[in-house]
Amino acid sequence: MSRTTDLSTANWRKSSYSDGGDNNCVEVSDSFPALVPVRDSKTPAGPALVFTAAAWSTFVPFAATR
Repeated sequence: MSRTTDLSTANWRKSSYSDGGDNNCVEVSDSFPALVPVRDSKTPAGPALVFTAAAWSTFVPFAATR
């Protein structure tokens, strides 16, 4: 079974890990308490990846060291 999160009400912000360049613009949403949607700001109508908050908090420290 596939579950889809309705992201139509998401408030997006540029990730603090995005370098602000034209090619590296990652947006995240804090609108969902247990989920972290992530998208490419260049294609806001495109797909978003949705992570659990636990998975995202595990990922972020490793991404910061790259």
